[in-house]
Amino acid sequence: MAQLINRINKDVLKQRLKEEAFNRITLSFYRYVKLPNPNETRDELYKMWDALNCFGRIYLAEEGINAQMNVPEHNWNAFTEQLYAFDTFKDVPFKIAVDGNGKSFYKLVVKVRDRIVADGIEDPTFDASDTGKYMNAKEFNEALADPDTIVVDMRNHYESEVGRFEKAFCPDADTFREELPQVIDHLKGKEDKKILMYCTGGIRCEKASAYFKHKGFKDVNHLQGGIIQYAQEVKEQGLESKFKGVNFVFDERVGERITTDVLSSCHQCGKACDRHVNCKNDDCHLLFIQCEECEKAMNGCCTPECVSIAALPIEEQRTLRKGRIKNGPECLSVYKSRLRPNLAEIIKNKK
Repeated sequence: MAQLINRINKDVLKQRLKEEAFNRITLSFYRYVKLPNPNETRDELYKMWDALNCFGRIYLAEEGINAQMNVPEHNWNAFTEQLYAFDTFKDVPFKIAVDGNGKSFYKLVVKVRDRIVADGIEDPTFDASDTGKYMNAKEFNEALADPDTIVVDMRNHYESEVGRFEKAFCPDADTFREELPQVIDHLKGKEDKKILMYCTGGIRCEKASAYFKHKGFKDVNHLQGGIIQYAQEVKEQGLESKFKGVNFVFDERVGERITTDVLSSCHQCGKACDRHVNCKNDDCHLLFIQCEECEKAMNGCCTPECVSIAALPIEEQRTLRKGRIKNGPECLSVYKSRLRPNLAEIIKNKK
């Protein structure tokens, strides 16, 4: 029987990925479809993709599938044939990453969850299949030209911070669950306006567009395939990219550059920068924006406290972590208490 989980050390796996002599195709896809037995489907997919040496992060639930992954180029045909052999996933559209290096994931993770997108919606009358109208890149650009159009970014604050569409409303939220009520409140009284929404690959907008229609908004539209597909269509059709900056992605690449515009700044020195990193203190692992100069000066950490902890021998770090909440340092608690855009000030105050 095939192993259904990978327990190899991540450093070993990352090194193996780095040394591969073949290319990988990075893609994402999703489908809202009823899966009567997601655990059984999970095991089938894991065995199939493990045999093809695929890596990625895939979530299954009774409401469908949400996948971000990479596939060895030489196994691409086998991958598509096997996936489409499932009636529930037949002809599911793929969003292929514009960054073609394939070094996006280093292991295969397939999990079953309550929902493929946690939304916090408890209304039994809500119909997630009653979605808004899809728009391709050309249609989206044309709609953006209308000054009365309202544009909504359905991603988290750290995603929109480094890249976004012109004149978009960007919620100050950490999760999709938090965003929905924020956006509804922002759009109150504008139920008759044309609403455009977008996200990374389309999955959040698929559900959000249905929810906004449920809440009484009449002209709800969303970017088909999200920013990933938009970037491909812009490139293929020679269109102007109205999305500026970097498209944040949830894998080892962290971001795909769409345009040369830099919209954000280093959280430590204020220099123009859109480079997301994780704090090198494993007990913190805070995601923040750090320029290369600050990375060198701070040893890849977010605060002096984390610099000190990360410099300790690994056994001492583990001792410190015992009995503590994961992601527990003071810097993270301060950051999450809505001071996160002013990390430079936090660091100054903590010195």
